[in-house]
Amino acid sequence: MASAANAAAAEADQSSSIIVTGVHLNDGYVPKETGAAKIAIPLKDLPQSVAVVPSEVLRDQRALSLQDALKNVPGVAFSHGDGQRDQVAIRGFTAIADQYVDGFRDDGLYFRDLSNVERVEVIKGPAAVLYGRGSSGGLINRVTKKPNVDLISGAFTYGSKGIARSEMDVGQFDAQSGVGFRVTGALEDSDSFRDQQFNKRVALAPSLLLGEGKDTSILVQVDYLKDRRLTDFGIPAINGKVVDVPRSTYYGAPNARDVDVSRSEVISQTMTFAHRFSDALSYRNGFRHYRYTLDRHNTNATAVNATAGTVTLSHGGILRDEDGWSNQSELTHKFELGGMKHTVLYGFEISRQVKDADTVQSRVVAVTPILAPVVPRLSNADFTALSASSVSTLDTRGLYVQDFIELGHGFKALLGVRHDWFNQKTRLIIPTRATPLQRKDRKWSPRAGLVFQPDDAQSYYASWSTSFQPSAETFALAVNNADIAPEKTTNKEIGAKYTLFDGRLSLQVAGFVLRRTGIKGSDPATPQILVPIGTQRTRGVELSGALDLPSGFRAILGYAYLDTRVIKSANPTFLDKRATLTPKNAANAFLTKTIATHYGVGAGANYVGNRWADPANTTVLDHYFTADAMGWAEVGPARLQINVYNVFNKNYIVSGHGTSAILNLPGAPRTVLGTVRVGF
Repeated sequence: MASAANAAAAEADQSSSIIVTGVHLNDGYVPKETGAAKIAIPLKDLPQSVAVVPSEVLRDQRALSLQDALKNVPGVAFSHGDGQRDQVAIRGFTAIADQYVDGFRDDGLYFRDLSNVERVEVIKGPAAVLYGRGSSGGLINRVTKKPNVDLISGAFTYGSKGIARSEMDVGQFDAQSGVGFRVTGALEDSDSFRDQQFNKRVALAPSLLLGEGKDTSILVQVDYLKDRRLTDFGIPAINGKVVDVPRSTYYGAPNARDVDVSRSEVISQTMTFAHRFSDALSYRNGFRHYRYTLDRHNTNATAVNATAGTVTLSHGGILRDEDGWSNQSELTHKFELGGMKHTVLYGFEISRQVKDADTVQSRVVAVTPILAPVVPRLSNADFTALSASSVSTLDTRGLYVQDFIELGHGFKALLGVRHDWFNQKTRLIIPTRATPLQRKDRKWSPRAGLVFQPDDAQSYYASWSTSFQPSAETFALAVNNADIAPEKTTNKEIGAKYTLFDGRLSLQVAGFVLRRTGIKGSDPATPQILVPIGTQRTRGVELSGALDLPSGFRAILGYAYLDTRVIKSANPTFLDKRATLTPKNAANAFLTKTIATHYGVGAGANYVGNRWADPANTTVLDHYFTADAMGWAEVGPARLQINVYNVFNKNYIVSGHGTSAILNLPGAPRTVLGTVRVGF
């Protein structure tokens, strides 16, 4: 009897225990949760549009860059980022500094790697209430892989034009102790369809987790990335159109692999401490430090002569050295008051960034026929004079509070406010200035949203939010912007979210009016001079969906209509002009089907409408349609996959500069990638 009683007690104790061997907030193509609100709530409870590109989509599409991932997100448009960095526009507004990783600002100007990324989230609209300055149209947050899984995985990809990349992912996790470690990494040595273009990179990211599932946990992460590639500004335009030359044509030095090169190196360390006092009260403190360096040299078009049919090419460069840290302290409190459930987030953020920037003096190296460029061999030893040099210090303090309220009868509300103290000081070395330039901004960033859910499948919301953009949000202060007040963005949005077929189908639709005042920009005739542009407005509609069916069908799709205009301007050059790089209509779709458990096929398509290359709307980038296809088979522990991009070999321009009309990057021709992935 005693033995039976002990066995029964042990069985009961075991059944009441929850053992977590891995945490995936999104399993499949259908997103269910997001960290956008910095509290654990379902996507349907958030009165805001959030796009999630999960790991399964990244795997099936064999995404090799952040741009590859973001082509799945409606409302996102691409800039080539001076050939050195990830840069996009969201809802018609540049998001050059709106990059985050696990909720920490990551505004270094480099190309990210996806080997350590679990999913990519795009949080639409102003989000300064939680994230601070920036985010007019939205922000991008990479959620990294965590050491809470047991796995050994490796992948090797080889494809057209010498694309070669290998990856590893090794993790071990003990559920009883809550201790785990994980190491991800990538090695790439690729060529390109673009003449002389190449990409050599190394990525490594170890992490350690202590106390997962316990009241107290500590997560330590290190991320290292080294990248070397050709600095590619693309193809010039003339008479309002990109010139008709082979898309491989490079407008630079014949020895570009030696002199037109960007070298970047980034290393970061993050420590996150979490403690649960009770089911109602928990605390989190996250600290991140990073170091970023860039050595960029480039040859690019600086002027065209339509009459003579020539292009002027200049050579110059940028050197950057940045060091920064940030600390976030957040207390989450759950309680009931007046018959309503509250989840209140109290937060304090403090950060400092020190940014050194040197500009190598640009000098004309050739005036050459635009259809057949000829450039002499160059040496960077001849380009050492600096035209600008500065050291900037950016100090941020932010206090914020957010309350998620379950009002009852299907109503929920999300209210929040943040106050930022943003201080920036720039010491000008070249040109010499005895007194540093300084600016101090104090700004409130409120947000309010209401959600109505008549049942578990439907969610309707309305929201209002703001953000602010300082005069030199990421770059050095200058004489022409130090006295200019921050720009302000306001977003009014309504939307609906549907979760159907037991969560296997997710649909979102959002309509919004986004307005940014006090916009500044470069003078089209003299880019180094800053001029007021005015007030830009985006009226838009976005639709997105994701599908996971037991029959093996999976899909992700999206559509965006964006009417972007400068509605107020003292400068007639910009009045009533559309935002650069942003199409009025864009759509994406990707569908896969699993066959007999171990096989699968898929296809996708992207449509991008006409875009303007420059703020004055003088040069148009033509619309394009591309189609992709894929197939895979599992053989034992191996997954064999083939991806074909741009199946019909369309010739198109994928991105532009955003300020200049004469720097436009062609999209890749038909490309085939084969991937072998082995996992245990």
